[in-house]
Amino acid sequence: MLVKPEEVGLSAARLARLRTHLQRYIDTGKLAGTLTLVARRGRLAYFEPQGYLELEGRRPMQHDTIFRIYSMSKPITSVALMMLYEQGYFQLDDPVHAFIPGWKDPGVFVSGTYPAFVTVPPQRPMTVRDLLTHTAGLTYGFMERSNVDAAYRQLRVGDRNQPGYTLKDMVDTLATLPLEFSPGTRWNYSVATDVVGYLVEVLSGQRFDVFLREHLFAPLGMHDTGFTVAPQQLPRLACNYLRLEDGHLQCIDAPETSEYRERTFFSGGGGLVSTALDYFRFTLMLRNGGELDGVRVLGRKTLELMTMNHLPGGQDLASLALPGRFTETAYAGVGFGLGFSVLLDPTRAQIVGTPGEYAWGGAASTAFWVDPREDLIVIFLTQLMPSSAYPLRRELRVLTYAALDD
Repeated sequence: MLVKPEEVGLSAARLARLRTHLQRYIDTGKLAGTLTLVARRGRLAYFEPQGYLELEGRRPMQHDTIFRIYSMSKPITSVALMMLYEQGYFQLDDPVHAFIPGWKDPGVFVSGTYPAFVTVPPQRPMTVRDLLTHTAGLTYGFMERSNVDAAYRQLRVGDRNQPGYTLKDMVDTLATLPLEFSPGTRWNYSVATDVVGYLVEVLSGQRFDVFLREHLFAPLGMHDTGFTVAPQQLPRLACNYLRLEDGHLQCIDAPETSEYRERTFFSGGGGLVSTALDYFRFTLMLRNGGELDGVRVLGRKTLELMTMNHLPGGQDLASLALPGRFTETAYAGVGFGLGFSVLLDPTRAQIVGTPGEYAWGGAASTAFWVDPREDLIVIFLTQLMPSSAYPLRRELRVLTYAALDD
């Protein structure tokens, strides 16, 4: 499966710097373990497990280790909805209330606290594209920046640990809360992609996890990707670690007691587990314009549309994002498409890269990007929260692009 890096225009010596750099993190106790994959021209050139999938048991990282990918679920969910777009179920400028009637008359927050909010009508209806681009006016409860996200926490919006909780329960609760801003006027990382998953259920008539399994994971051969981990898979599930204030690591989700063993809330925004090779198959499909091994998931033009910058006026996130809010990407020089960040200007982003590359990351410090111009795919998997603990993603970009030989 692996080819010599030089066969695809990469330097083996320079790729080896990835191992050296990440080993420093592991040796100093900052990371338990990592799995790094680099492919070029559709061929796997670097695939290195390092460290441990579980520090306590000293179990070494493996090529088939299962990881919580959190928000790297978002591109998968967005692809699922766009599969239905290609079947004529909706248009991007359709109002969301056409499919979720309870969302017909949302208010936009002015003042107050739950349940006594003062609101005004939005400037225009929320559209499906607003959900895909995080410009819908929704938020996350963990932001802890506004009275609206305080209401999310109070009502446990998106809390998958509630017994029997479903996507419909979340959508029904959101119908009772105001938007942070009028749709299309700002950008804010949010539960919007969970709502995208609910739209997949409404439009397809299938439960979201079933739709993904039947129409995406099985056709693409992503057999270890899903919302739960089966008993036979548990030995391959990595521990998820939290970086404490003193820098030490604490396992917050161990395989034997993992919350991923059962689930009723199928979070399209952050609920999936996967492996490096499964996610590689997903990104290969993207790289191939929607097709893999003779199976077409999306049309080429649809993927081109998804990976363009959809922010109004061609703006970047620095211009449109609400200040001080968490996200999985830098703001300057970065736009947003239909489920992906899109690099617009490496000089503004102050990082090596290529305009047009698309990417995203997850809360446990995972990341991927696809660079169409360089024909490059990079997938980085580890299990460390929060993802802002160390500048791993930016460092990996520098190390990887430095290995290009032609």
